[in-house]
Amino acid sequence: MKTVILCGGMGTRIRDVNENMPKPMIPIGRQPILWHIMKIYSAAGFNDFILCLGYKGQVIKDFFFNYYAMVNDCTVDLSKPNGVIFHDGNMREEWKITLADTGVDTMTGARVARIKKYLDDDDNFMLTYGDGLADIGIKTLVEFHKSHGKMVTVTGVHPAGRFGEMELSKDGCVRAFAEKPQVSEGRINGGFLVMRREFIDRYLSEEPGLILEQSPLSQCAKDGELVSFNHDGFWQPMDTYREYQMLNKLWTEGNAPWKVWA
Repeated sequence: MKTVILCGGMGTRIRDVNENMPKPMIPIGRQPILWHIMKIYSAAGFNDFILCLGYKGQVIKDFFFNYYAMVNDCTVDLSKPNGVIFHDGNMREEWKITLADTGVDTMTGARVARIKKYLDDDDNFMLTYGDGLADIGIKTLVEFHKSHGKMVTVTGVHPAGRFGEMELSKDGCVRAFAEKPQVSEGRINGGFLVMRREFIDRYLSEEPGLILEQSPLSQCAKDGELVSFNHDGFWQPMDTYREYQMLNKLWTEGNAPWKVWA
């Protein structure tokens, strides 16, 4: 089963980290967040990826064209043609990656429609965003999707509140205070979707302004074809500089919950 990753957005809310690279290439530790996302899928045995490129897509292409030079120490012997030695062999991957230019100004729904030709004959495919991490069990997610027979499975998560939350009594006294609480009711789309190929034909088009999260998924829900896989573990997008710092701190300290690979 192929994994489609949306990598084409401009990431305007996190431009203060780096204006010269697309958001999926912003690093956590030494590697871009996109690499971390792909490792989550690869750890579950899914190594066939389709990357929907857009804004500064050439940066992503350059990374994978020169992957082993990017992730390993290397020695270059200019006296020999192709005289390059890569020293850290443990950074090898079994990944097959299709780099698809889906347009700079294309919205998410149209991006997915435009990569349909690369899905081959697979009945299902996975889809996620190039800026979110989780300790989700990918195999369990796929098994759940196949068990219910509906068109789409979306991972439902409880997002962390962006502001502190106080529990007040009637007289205004603070009963409880949480600096960064998790939303206790309701879930949002946390990415990590699984879709039947038929979803593209029924709900999507290549019209550039088509946003996946609006009419396509809303209509799918109205049709009774959208099911939530509830995930109560770690989930965190990288939308702001503060979140970038937090994810890097977790990685540097060896406390990254999304590191499900050896």
